[in-house]
Amino acid sequence: MLEYLRHVGDAHRKAFGQFFTHPDVASFMTRWVLSSGKKNLFDPAFGLGAFRKAIPEDSDIEFSACEIDPAIVEFWKRKTGEDPNFIIAEDYLKVWGGNHSNIVCNPPYMRFQKFSNRNTVFREFQHHLEIRLSGYTNIASAFLLKSLSELDAAGKMAYIMPLEFLNTGYGVLIKKKLVESGHLFAILRFDCEKNVFPDATTSVGIILYDKTAYCSSVKFYVLESIENLLNFNEIEPISTVPLAKLNPEAKWLPLFQQGKIEADGARTTALGSYGRFRRGIATGANEFFVLRPSAAKEKGIDAESECMPCITKSSQIKKTIFDDSDYKYLFDSDRPVLLFSVCGKHSRQAGRYIQLGESRGFNRRFLTRNRKPWYKTEKRNPAALLLGVFSRGGYKVILNKSGALNLTCFHGFQPNLFGCRYVEHLFLYLSSRTGREIISLSRRKYGDSLDKFEPNDLNDALAPSPDFFASMPAKQVSEAVKIMGKTGKLPQWVEDFFAPLKISAGARGRPGR
Repeated sequence: MLEYLRHVGDAHRKAFGQFFTHPDVASFMTRWVLSSGKKNLFDPAFGLGAFRKAIPEDSDIEFSACEIDPAIVEFWKRKTGEDPNFIIAEDYLKVWGGNHSNIVCNPPYMRFQKFSNRNTVFREFQHHLEIRLSGYTNIASAFLLKSLSELDAAGKMAYIMPLEFLNTGYGVLIKKKLVESGHLFAILRFDCEKNVFPDATTSVGIILYDKTAYCSSVKFYVLESIENLLNFNEIEPISTVPLAKLNPEAKWLPLFQQGKIEADGARTTALGSYGRFRRGIATGANEFFVLRPSAAKEKGIDAESECMPCITKSSQIKKTIFDDSDYKYLFDSDRPVLLFSVCGKHSRQAGRYIQLGESRGFNRRFLTRNRKPWYKTEKRNPAALLLGVFSRGGYKVILNKSGALNLTCFHGFQPNLFGCRYVEHLFLYLSSRTGREIISLSRRKYGDSLDKFEPNDLNDALAPSPDFFASMPAKQVSEAVKIMGKTGKLPQWVEDFFAPLKISAGARGRPGR
């Protein structure tokens, strides 16, 4: 693999979404699939041939594959001296009408933004499978859906997948297809993804799909080491969910959590009933739009009329409550906390700055070129609550009492009329151990123990019901917020108050509060 990377360069690998399969992973997947008894094996993304190499040498398996990248096929040919006549040199997503006894695959991984021909591919899915794909669908998910449609009536399939789809809106369709015929055997998640896929930026797992049998339940495994694959039949799944209870519209990543907890449905409601989380302002060119006060002054830009106060980095907020005095400290310290924000009439100095931005090509960036005028920033009001987008070991939540906006380092919560009275309640809940556990059921797992929230994940997450909040005296809420502001820690009584919202997986049916 290293020799290939030196040969083509990292930019080439990323352009084709190539992440190579660990030999032990390829061996496990190949063995599992070939246990169907069928003598054929198809790989939609051949790469460096890990699955072909994993076939036992004394077997009579007929192997075939697809591969879009001629450079990797040529490298494999020179390295092995073999004739790649079993490889279809074509984009798998453009080759329709296939029927395969067994399928094993590590598909290319590219986010939807890099899926350059996705509109053409989506039309093909509509034409051949009558499936309408979401614009957020990544290329790996498209591979999986196509392979599901091509698997023989009595074959097996093993697919390496980025597991973010288990918690996303676009993933609902994929999950429906996986469970609709009762052949989804198991989903395995790697907790050792850095050992398996060193370059992975998202949580990775294996889908095991078995058309040789009807699966009345689906097993969810967590693999703590590659060695788990060597004795896979001896390890216990984290959870086994009856097929009838596996809801494609629910988030499935929580099913991998040991000692899974749930929120008491009688005492909770969707957080979105109090307002909405939205992503922060995306400028498309922070180098242009974000200014230090000294830079604005140097350029003659009025910091009050032509800029907005703005939190531009998560690290700028050190405390759990952020107010105008905290912003003033950042401003006086000449931190980059100004967002250049003009539209229509503006000063000559601002006009010169805009021209400077155009001379440097900022108006031709992906986001800016689709705005009119290009330098117009998104309209936002200061958010009442800020929640960190990425985290390791626990998210960052801030009660924002300042007039500062925020960039995409935070999602911002805007309460509705009903939710305005509960902002401090929600802040305490999101800060509590119970709240963190319940909200974290909606997070997306990425590589290297990195967690991410999307706004809709948060809006759909569970929070205490108004009746539950109503039993929390307003005076005590204000006092707890003051303590948080001074110490950064919740009083124990607040932790105890929210604790009944959490129930163990088998504790349904307990009486309400």
